[in-house]
Amino acid sequence: MNRKKISNAIEKTMNIIFSLCGIAAVLGVLVITVFLAAKGTPAVKEIGLAEFLFGRVWASTSDNPSYGILPFILTSVYGTLGAIIIGVPIGIMCAIFIGKMAPPRIANAVRASVELLSGIPSVVYGLVGMIIVVPFVREVFNLPDGANLFSAIIVLSVMILPSVISVSETALRAVPKEYEEASLALGATKTETVFRVVVPAAKSGIFTSVVLGVGRAIGEAMAVMMVAGNVANMPKLFGSVRFLTTAVASEMSYSSGLQREALFSIALVLFIFILIINMVLNSIKGGKQ
Repeated sequence: MNRKKISNAIEKTMNIIFSLCGIAAVLGVLVITVFLAAKGTPAVKEIGLAEFLFGRVWASTSDNPSYGILPFILTSVYGTLGAIIIGVPIGIMCAIFIGKMAPPRIANAVRASVELLSGIPSVVYGLVGMIIVVPFVREVFNLPDGANLFSAIIVLSVMILPSVISVSETALRAVPKEYEEASLALGATKTETVFRVVVPAAKSGIFTSVVLGVGRAIGEAMAVMMVAGNVANMPKLFGSVRFLTTAVASEMSYSSGLQREALFSIALVLFIFILIINMVLNSIKGGKQ
């Protein structure tokens, strides 16, 4: 009886702890939401919603300041899409190789490399991009400057790989072995089994990895600031650009007054942007299940 009472007490205690952790997570999101709304709304009211969201000129320090963030929004969209188009297929194929194709020794070596990639600070990615990617893009495409949107897409594609690979591999390994055995018993090859049985069975986890990749790509600041040129231009593939995140990071240290409030408004737009993307992706995920 004493042992049963102890087990029940431990069970109730753990339930309370887990509930408190869940509540803390929800409260964290609510606090961030309220803070950004309170700090970002005044600037939008003063500048005007249409001018703020669809204005093409950002000149926050000029004599006649302008606070249009359309270049930042489009750059973030194009950069994220480019990183997903390049990084997701590579990440999923790598996950399939590690989880289903590679011999154990090679799989462990590649897995360790992926874990190492996930632990590298973003500033290191930016430094490597400045030293390798930017000069490479400049020379290959014969450009005056290699710091542009294309270089940022390449760096972001590499940065999302750890999330995509790790979560996708976990999903692939979670598929019951009976699925593969049944497919092989019916005469399917190993490759056919992986792509026609295992991958469809793991699509929920793979889609989750894509969502995490999108969040990493759109929320990155330091690395893209170092390789994108950090100029408030309308986005061009080989032109210097500025992302939503880098707009906040590059000016917050010396901003004041309306400029500072506008930067908080950019953070609010970025928060809403990420929220909408997650809702859309999750609705697509729910529709496919």
